[in-house]
This record gives sequence, structure tokens and C-alpha cells, in this order.
Amino acid sequence: MTPWEMVAVFAAGVGAGGINSVVGSGTLITFPVLLATGLPPVTATVSNALGLIPGSISGAIGYRKELVGQGRRVLKLSAGALVGGLGGATLLLTLPSTAFERIVPTLVGLALVLVVLQPLISKKVRARREARPQDSARRDVGPLLLLGLTLASVYGGYFAAAQGIIYMSIMGMLLDEPMQRLNGIKNVLAAVVNSIAALFFLFAAHFDWTAVLLIAVGSALGGMTGAAVGRRFSPAALRALIVTVGTAAIVQLVLR
Repeated sequence: MTPWEMVAVFAAGVGAGGINSVVGSGTLITFPVLLATGLPPVTATVSNALGLIPGSISGAIGYRKELVGQGRRVLKLSAGALVGGLGGATLLLTLPSTAFERIVPTLVGLALVLVVLQPLISKKVRARREARPQDSARRDVGPLLLLGLTLASVYGGYFAAAQGIIYMSIMGMLLDEPMQRLNGIKNVLAAVVNSIAALFFLFAAHFDWTAVLLIAVGSALGGMTGAAVGRRFSPAALRALIVTVGTAAIVQLVLR
């Protein structure tokens, strides 16, 4: 990896850490940059998962105020995230790399669609919640919520792009909580999935240590910054950046 490539990977890590703590989809920043350095797609995904752990943790810590009073709920959902993340990581290494290279452009495309539709999804969720009276049952962890988030965690363990948006959509429909409190839960679940997948990858997969360290340092800085000032970012600008980089990733994957 050349010095300029190292700078680009570090910068991508900072951007991904900040975006993940606020919106999600930071993988759409780091993944194409890792591909551009010449890493194979599976190696890039594994290296990315390892590197984004500090960013996920710092983002979750940054939203600790929003997590007050949600300890029991977070523990239940984290158990499902752990199982799902491990399942997704196992699929990543079990399926042939050719299957991954065919599947990932589709996953990135779906992730971009979710990024674009996120404002509409959030609007629909808010409208649905406002139209219904508060129900105490919708403040706890029901089977549908646990199943939905566990399946989303399988996706996250396999390929994490837009994982946070999926979490937010599911929780927004099934929990009566302010979006910022849901965002705090989202950051914890992402940290759990990234951590269990990374632990699995440490013993079972090939990764690039240089890329891991650069993304780890960058994402930790970005996660703290994103949690601190993320509410001031323009959502439209963030979505535009994610869609642009994600489109570049699809083009690069198809042309490989």
C-alpha cells in the first residue's frame, strides 16, 4: 500500500466512523477505497469489519445519554445481534468468493436504495407512530422486533453497508421511542455485530493489517466526532456523499 493509499484509507475510516454514528452506511465509504488499493472483495470486507470496531464503540459511547433506561432492552437485542452477526460472518467465509463478488454489487445497490429512501421511511414511521396511541407493549422487545433485528444482524455480519438504516427502520416501526434513543441502540447493535464478526475473522479469515489499523484509528476519531456534532450535519449532503461513493463501488465491482 502506497503512502497516498494509506492516507486515503485513513480518511475513509474517519468518514465512515462519523457517518456510522449518525446515519449508518459508512462501509460504502471504506469498502470502495479498500478495493481501489487492490484488496480482493472478501479481504476488503474482513479488513473493514475489523477496522470499524473502534468507531462503532466510540459512536455507542457518544450516545450513552440516549441509552439511559434502556439497559434491559439493549441486552436482549444485543443477544440477537451477536447470534446474527456470527451467522453472517460464517456465511461470508463459507460461501465461495465468486458468490460474494456476485452478491455484493446487489447488496450495495439495495443499500443505496435504502439510503435514498431513508427520509421517506422515517416520515412513514413517524406518521404511523403519531396515528396510533402509545402502547406499552410497543416499548418492550417483542418476538417480531427481536427476529427482525437478528436477521438484520446476519446481513451486517456478512456485509455491513446500510445495516444501521435497516436497524432504524425496524425499530422505528416497532418501538415508540424518539429517533435519537433508537440511534443509540443502533450504535450498540452495530458494535456488537462488528465485534463478534471481527473476533471470528481473526481466527478464520485473511485480512490486511495495515488497512485494519488505519481504519481503526480513523473510525475511532470519526465516531467520537460524529456522535458529538452529527446532529449538525446536513442529511441531504451525507446521503449524496454515500450514494456517490456507493455507486463508484458498484462500478468498480462490476468492472473487476
